[in-house]
Amino acid sequence: MKIKQSFGYSCFTVFNTLFMLVLSFLMLYPMLYVVFASFSDSNAFLMHEGMLFWPVSPNLQSYIKVLENPMVWVGYKNILFILVVGTSLNMVMTILCAFVLSRRNLKGSGIMTGFIVFTMYFGGGLIPGYLNIRSLGLDNTLWALIIPGAMSAYNMIIMRTSFRGIPDSLEESATIDGASPLTILLRIIIPLSGATIAVIVLYYAVGHWNAWFNAMVYLRDRSKYPLQLVLREILIQNDTSAMMSTGQEMEVDQKSIAETIKYAVIVVSTIPILAVYPFLQKYFVKGVMIGAIKG
Repeated sequence: MKIKQSFGYSCFTVFNTLFMLVLSFLMLYPMLYVVFASFSDSNAFLMHEGMLFWPVSPNLQSYIKVLENPMVWVGYKNILFILVVGTSLNMVMTILCAFVLSRRNLKGSGIMTGFIVFTMYFGGGLIPGYLNIRSLGLDNTLWALIIPGAMSAYNMIIMRTSFRGIPDSLEESATIDGASPLTILLRIIIPLSGATIAVIVLYYAVGHWNAWFNAMVYLRDRSKYPLQLVLREILIQNDTSAMMSTGQEMEVDQKSIAETIKYAVIVVSTIPILAVYPFLQKYFVKGVMIGAIKG
């Protein structure tokens, strides 16, 4: 039997739908603008006024210039190394620490957790951190972007809470059968915490992919620049000279093509990490909620 909706409820539904559509447009349009601008002709784009809802004189000129730039490929190579090695180290450190601190019979676990949580609110600062990196011989190496952030206290707490939510009876049964703590971790804890682990992996991966400040501080050799630092040079310092043809008369003005190149670089550097989200999206709510049920 169809229930008749009141006039007030119908008005609220219409208003809520319109509000959400406007809100979605406001969030989506900046991304669409970047994509449309990257596919636009450089001269036509500079002459365009108002909002952009479609590429102006569509072409691939900017993407060709970006892909011809060797620094973009150097940045990709470095960021992939940081992403794979850094995320692997992050997960090993986070899982091991969370597993140890999730043991209810561990003496002093509260004190150790307190020391780790302390680092979330207080840090040594930029200069002491740089001096520490230099004294360890990590200055101007990619390891300076990996080792200092080997574990996030926030992610470790989520993982520890998820581990504590696993029934003790499973571990007790495994212990009776002669399983070691490492076997319990690999055969029971990790398989049952797949959703949380997937979310934490994505948190770490996105953090590595978007990081640029530490690279700017610790790296001096351009051959070690990650992709985001290359992107920063292009966007902030307007360093597009490396992408321009040399020894030939350019068909378009350098200033005009520099504008569309900026948008093309943003798209090229963003698409890989966006492509991962649809595969892990289903784990977001499930993983975080599992790790947030108990404190």
